[in-house]
Amino acid sequence: MQIAPPNYDRMFGALADATRRDIVRRAIGSDEGVAELAEHYPMSFAAVQKHVAILERAGMITKERIGRRKVVRTNLEALRIARGLLDQYEELWRGRISRMTALVAQDLREEDK
Repeated sequence: MQIAPPNYDRMFGALADATRRDIVRRAIGSDEGVAELAEHYPMSFAAVQKHVAILERAGMITKERIGRRKVVRTNLEALRIARGLLDQYEELWRGRISRMTALVAQDLREEDK
């Protein structure tokens, strides 16, 4: 079975909005449904539903029907995947900064001679 690579553009696009990041935060280990989530925001229920739909399409949250409610939960694996990409960028830039620091130090030593 082949697993599709993560759609980073969709994931980070979904997380680019402060309301959506807050929904992801609230949905970690939560049993709130969309209606309960909507109570936290100064916007219409329909607007919150749209934010939830964007997060769901990006794979950042899941909705599970429990009785008559749709409970929203954060997909922790998606957060790990996003974190993994950010960790790769951090490693890349730390390496570049380290090399630049070494070059500057070498130039300073050569000037002192």
